Amino acid sequence: MSSTQSRSTESNPDSAEESDLDGSPAGVHSTVTVEAPVEKVWQHLISAHGTEALLGPGVTLGNKGESWHSADGPHGVVRSYHPMEQIRVSWHPHEDGPLSIVDLQLRPDGSKTRVDLYHEGEGIAEDGAGDKARWDDALGRFSSALGS
Repeated sequence: MSSTQSRSTESNPDSAEESDLDGSPAGVHSTVTVEAPVEKVWQHLISAHGTEALLGPGVTLGNKGESWHSADGPHGVVRSYHPMEQIRVSWHPHEDGPLSIVDLQLRPDGSKTRVDLYHEGEGIAEDGAGDKARWDDALGRFSSALGS
């Protein structure tokens, strides 16, 4: 990881905000801070290159209520779309996979931007450590692709 990025991961057991996830397993929180303003990070997030880095090959995100699908299997629906601030999508790891929510939030941090990713509900790896590793890797790809 370069000196222009910082990253951490932690469990986030009490952050489920979707009524669909009441009683769901503890979530995962990953974060990265990148040396770019929110506007640039947002444009990267909604671009095909940025979205694929986070959610998988072939993913493009539309507006609230629109479906998305990765060539690797994960899929869902855009649940919330707030430009420059947040995108929240439902996440199913495969065709019959359980419901979970991925919430991406952007926060200005001086001239930098903090990107927080919360994954709440049953995960793709079926274990917290696997989910943490998956989202840490995804944020690493996202921040690396932003610099290119």
